[in-house]
Amino acid sequence: MWTPNGYLTLANYQNSTTEFILNGVLYLINITNTKNKEKLPVLNPLKGEGIYAAIYDVVRRVPTGRVTSYGAVAAAIGAASGARLVGYAMNLCHDVTPAVPAHRVVNRIGLLTGKHHFSPPEKMQQLLEKEGVKVVDDKVVNFETLFWDPLRELDF
Repeated sequence: MWTPNGYLTLANYQNSTTEFILNGVLYLINITNTKNKEKLPVLNPLKGEGIYAAIYDVVRRVPTGRVTSYGAVAAAIGAASGARLVGYAMNLCHDVTPAVPAHRVVNRIGLLTGKHHFSPPEKMQQLLEKEGVKVVDDKVVNFETLFWDPLRELDF
């Protein structure tokens, strides 16, 4: 990606790929803000700011041994079509404190679609199984029974 200061490359970021991605996103947000001549706050998902704080708050409430979906979390924060944003937030939350149990968030049919953002990828399944959630072929067994719907479970 080109910026006025040159190209954004992973080599410029010694800390992590996450920092590289985050800085690219923040750059795009700033460009958008400049074009609209608005001064919107730049939200940092690594600090759990703004909408990310709401996402992380909902995910932290998912009980041990239960799972929810990206779409259910998005609906709970008032962004019904924001499942991808929730996925992005889960990808970035591994270093957030307090901890966010991202392994409890799966896709709408119970697939572990976010497993590739864990290191190693098998860790998502291992964490779920440690909590008593059975997973076969990257899919939560009895997903409908284990599904935790924040809109029903939380007092909004």
